[in-house]
Amino acid sequence: MKIEKDVAVTVHFKVSELTGKLLDDGKEPVAYLHGGYGNVPPKVEKALEGQSAGYQVTLDLQPEDAFGVHDENLVQTISKSQFPPGVKVGGQLQGPDREGRARTFIVKKIKGQEVFLDGNHPLAGKGLRFDVTVIGVRAASVEEVEHGHVHGDGGHHH
Repeated sequence: MKIEKDVAVTVHFKVSELTGKLLDDGKEPVAYLHGGYGNVPPKVEKALEGQSAGYQVTLDLQPEDAFGVHDENLVQTISKSQFPPGVKVGGQLQGPDREGRARTFIVKKIKGQEVFLDGNHPLAGKGLRFDVTVIGVRAASVEEVEHGHVHGDGGHHH
């Protein structure tokens, strides 16, 4: 089966910074729904379009083509009193950004009564190398297409 819109694709993604620093060894398979659902960077989808299991490719992506440039507007400082007890550096919190959109924030630093949050993707601002191996391609279920992501092994679990 060929990779096209609305198929479930299982891959091994080995991800490194362009400097060579390994970020993910790619040993755990990742499944995504192909076809513009935002599950993988668009240039990765484009490179895999029309391919099948066994295909391998290496892609070097600049930040704007990977997880975006770092946006200072997504960095916020909030009073510690607004958070539940136990807030720790590295923790993730759900909340609205400055425009009121739901976003996941990572606690970057806690200093006194201030909590420093970052709503950027952890890899935003980094150029990345993706070594991709396609290990499986199958038709996506109606439910997966409706939800916009793959369910089960390597995919999303509800």
